[in-house]
Amino acid sequence: MIDLYYAPTPNGWKISIMLEECSLDYKVIPVNLGKGDQFKPEFLKISPNNRMPVIVDHGNVIDGESLSIFESGAILMYLGEKSGKFFPQNSPEKEKVLEWLFWQVGGLGPMAGQVSHFVNYAPNFPGDHSYSEKRYKNEYDRLLGVMDKVLDGRQFLAGDYSIADMASFPWITAYKRYEVDLDQFRNVRRWFDEIKTRPAVRRGMDVGKENRNFGKGITKDALKTMFSQDSKSISQMAKEKE
Repeated sequence: MIDLYYAPTPNGWKISIMLEECSLDYKVIPVNLGKGDQFKPEFLKISPNNRMPVIVDHGNVIDGESLSIFESGAILMYLGEKSGKFFPQNSPEKEKVLEWLFWQVGGLGPMAGQVSHFVNYAPNFPGDHSYSEKRYKNEYDRLLGVMDKVLDGRQFLAGDYSIADMASFPWITAYKRYEVDLDQFRNVRRWFDEIKTRPAVRRGMDVGKENRNFGKGITKDALKTMFSQDSKSISQMAKEKE
């Protein structure tokens, strides 16, 4: 059994989709980001970066402890190796998947995440955020253009359907909120529409859907917990939760 520490966000969806695609048994442990679950000592023990998702694989016990893994890219690679699915181990197929996986974790995810912040959360804070929002929306648009060009010659990002596609797909789902006309990226649209009909993808995206809010109705305390942290405040919060 695998424990999945999870909130219904694109990074969480990556892992719920992969677990569903691989038909692996898992239990969801919700992480309430607004209430600061990510700063609890027991969570920091398995996720020192105070971020979800995290998995704990109770079927892989080392020196008496179940293996825990944080960072979505590392989790996807582990699950691919464990299941023997969606992550080829031979060259050059493996390297192609890794290229696009790291492209997502280093580019598409962070840029889309910033767009999400300025669209969904920044209006809760005083000040003019127009430059920042435009900056990240432009970069998100550029990255969609990169995807579109690559997908002109292949069905999926690395050729066959893989963890690279599962990593990227959740960051495209909010294109309407980001005010993107996905139809202008013909190949991305075709790729997106094909992936979203996969039963395992639909099941993975439905995990925890009752807790989605996309910044709506969020309290001032939750905003402070999620977006007003530095090294000192995180250390103090961890002490308070002990």
